[in-house]
Amino acid sequence: MAEDLEAGFISEDNLKGLVLALSSSLFIGVSFILKKKGLRRAGASGVRAGVGGYSYLYEPLWWLGLLTMVIGEVANFIAYAFSPAILVTPLGALSIIVSAALAHVILNERLAALGTLGCFMCIVGSIALVVQAPQEQSITSVAEVWELATQPAFLGYTAIVVVTVLILVFYFAPRSGQTHVMVYVGICSLMGSLSVMSVKALGIGIKLTFEGENQFLYSQTWLFVMVVTICVLTQMNYLNKALDTFNTAVVSPIYYVMFTSFTILASVIMFKDWAGQYAAKIISEICGFMTILSGTILLHATMDLGDSRMSGMCMYSSLSSSLSARLTNGATDA
Repeated sequence: MAEDLEAGFISEDNLKGLVLALSSSLFIGVSFILKKKGLRRAGASGVRAGVGGYSYLYEPLWWLGLLTMVIGEVANFIAYAFSPAILVTPLGALSIIVSAALAHVILNERLAALGTLGCFMCIVGSIALVVQAPQEQSITSVAEVWELATQPAFLGYTAIVVVTVLILVFYFAPRSGQTHVMVYVGICSLMGSLSVMSVKALGIGIKLTFEGENQFLYSQTWLFVMVVTICVLTQMNYLNKALDTFNTAVVSPIYYVMFTSFTILASVIMFKDWAGQYAAKIISEICGFMTILSGTILLHATMDLGDSRMSGMCMYSSLSSSLSARLTNGATDA
């Protein structure tokens, strides 16, 4: 079985990770819509999450969305135990398709033809990445992962991420969070790259524990648990703010691009995913990711264009109404 899969350009472990990642994306895509509906209902009767309110915690639909997201994240968590991040993470493109399509149907958020093309480009780019994905390296303990995490290069990356997030949270978020989607999404994405590395470490630890080697005896395992907890709570808080403030079809792709970019970068630094790969495969992976990036930018631009047209129509309607009223009053006076 394993030999046949290798001949088909994907290992048995990578196939497991692929199936889990696809399932994860479906659940997460649906969760965006459920949470958005819950946030809308909560905002109608209380303080919106986008301005610091927490009334959504009393909304059952938001909790259903959270449960759906948890299921998706658990599937994603397990996928990282079998496959490298450079394979698992880009498959989040499917969640863009699911959330954008459902937002168009359920939330009445406009998705134009070019937006559909952008979604298609995301899928094509993801397939290219999957085909060229490297094999998972053999790790025998969480202690080995800790050694990778304490390399000077990854420590430098971690320091840059932490400093950047602190600047975004305490300086830019209070000033620009309500007007610039990149602020909230940037916080989520940067913290997400660290959480994925820790989730991968925990996934490996759980996998080895089930194989008979208890990894929870290592203190490093619990440090990874602490990092995951902090990062996920931060992500959830600022993702709620982003979803409540901006259009779902805009938040989803931007979050995907930034989260995937930083996660791939973190994985390349920490796990050295590109070590031993031919230059042609690395270039193919980069091209696949650039295709995804182009698709999401196209989707974002399409949504901005739709919003601009809608604003223009509203302004035109307002001017027309005002002009009609003046003409009517003029005729009456005459």
